[in-house]
Amino acid sequence: MIEFKSEVKDGMRIDWNVPLEMKDGVTLRCDIYRPDDDGKYPAILTYGIYAKGVAYQEGYPFQWNKMVEDYPEILQMSTNKYQNWEVTDPECWVPHGYACVRFDSRGAGCSEGFMNPNAPIEIEDLYDCIEWAGTRDWSNGKVGMLGISYYSRNQWRVAEKNPPHLTAIIPWEGGNDPYRDSGYHGGILSEFQKRWAKHQVVNIQHGRGENGLKNPNTGEYVTGPVTLSEEELAKNRVDAFEEAKKHPFDGEWWESRRADFSKITIPLLSCANWGGQGIHPRGNFNGFIESSSEEKWLEAHGDSHWSLFSSAYGLDLQKRFFDHYLKDIDNGWEKTPKVMLNVRHPGEKFERRDENEWPLERTQWTKFFLDAESRSLNSEPVSKQSSVEYEALGDGVTFWMPKLESPMEITGPMASKLFVSSATEDADLFLVLRLFDPEGKEETFMGSTDPNTAIANGWLRVSHRALCPEKSSFYRPYHPHDKAEMLSPGDIYECDIEIVSSCIVVPAGWQLALSVRGQDYIYPGDLSDFAKQFHYGTRGTGGMTHTDPDSRPMSIYGGKVTLHTGGDSEAYVLLPVIPSK
Repeated sequence: MIEFKSEVKDGMRIDWNVPLEMKDGVTLRCDIYRPDDDGKYPAILTYGIYAKGVAYQEGYPFQWNKMVEDYPEILQMSTNKYQNWEVTDPECWVPHGYACVRFDSRGAGCSEGFMNPNAPIEIEDLYDCIEWAGTRDWSNGKVGMLGISYYSRNQWRVAEKNPPHLTAIIPWEGGNDPYRDSGYHGGILSEFQKRWAKHQVVNIQHGRGENGLKNPNTGEYVTGPVTLSEEELAKNRVDAFEEAKKHPFDGEWWESRRADFSKITIPLLSCANWGGQGIHPRGNFNGFIESSSEEKWLEAHGDSHWSLFSSAYGLDLQKRFFDHYLKDIDNGWEKTPKVMLNVRHPGEKFERRDENEWPLERTQWTKFFLDAESRSLNSEPVSKQSSVEYEALGDGVTFWMPKLESPMEITGPMASKLFVSSATEDADLFLVLRLFDPEGKEETFMGSTDPNTAIANGWLRVSHRALCPEKSSFYRPYHPHDKAEMLSPGDIYECDIEIVSSCIVVPAGWQLALSVRGQDYIYPGDLSDFAKQFHYGTRGTGGMTHTDPDSRPMSIYGGKVTLHTGGDSEAYVLLPVIPSK
């Protein structure tokens, strides 16, 4: 039996494994870290799958070691004894007058129940957890949510339900549309969830008991004292990847797993990662644009998925926002610029710049036209029609912009229009915006989950080329992904492709290039030791590969594809060029 206990430790009152029974009788458990007095404090609440008792350092050693190497200040900010993946460090918040409440989601860690990641019932649970936390004796009645990824996605979803005690949210690197953001890129099945389940889910399922990790602070098994067999565990969880494969088109199943941004009205700070291509930034940018909140802010940064959240930079930003909304402190937050960008330069250099809107009003939307004959990107339309054929499983075709005579900033959402024919009844398009130095060496960046991330990516399964006019804009084509319209081999089809928002300042003498491929981008350069060892480091895709044979049979997606440019086939890439202020 899992036992509740309370103790005073490291200047905090810590309540371990506090039970909360859900409407269907399932008991969830949380840990609460709070000041050891009779005061009333706002709560920072998380509900998620990664097991609240797993020490960051033990459960995620690659990420932890990289983070403290890059941001050694984290080692000075607390003892780090209570650090947990993707959530707040209570030692940084409790002395500041907050309570940190960490719930294990049903079926994970110390919470019983059937494990069904991101299922609608989790949002029902979360709603009740928020209302429970907001009415405790120690609570001031205000609950905020702060966390990364899983702990961010469910912020969007529960905020749509408007629980009375939920006061403000900080979705840090969190997608919202599980079909487009990470499940099916442009209609192409992503294998991320398969890797994710292996490395981060099945090993913390409730019932793993003595076959799992121990909480170093309590000595108890993080997944409860009962040890079930692998067969029993498998029967008590959903295989998230296989379940996604059952739903290749968007529809009710996917709809139940995303929020309607327009129904979100509470204050929010949405924090995006330029290098989160294929998993999170669409949610952060679209959440800022589409939510109905009158008090909302957008921040964008680079680096890894986890580091800045825990750094002094992230902590200061988070505290100023929550102090204003959860503690009613008049700290001037309302005067904070609505958009805070860390503008990216080669060499992992960033320059903070404040803006008022997204996309930026002064954007010069610029088309660069593809020329198949010269393999170039041109500032003027190409009059001569030409074509180029490539093997879908090869390197594709790369179109080059001339070396720049002066620096050029690209910041914002992007899109491309291509004219495509295939030797088979379908084709998959993988678009990669790339950067090269004056010597022709490719420059990549530390992305959210891969140290060799290109500037930006776009994807489209050509049979999913249909557009939704109501939701599309000239800079963001939106595909309903509700049917497949197969191709007649040899016929030419017009395709509009969304390219995920990004940012780069290209120096003079450098080149941008657009690669069009039939398979995942593969970084061709040398890998660091971290890139070789990290399980999500897949030469630029961050674990988001697209090679599942059921989704991509080679008889269809391994053939030859032809790109048509010039004349009536006015192929281009649309880039958001930003002039200096």
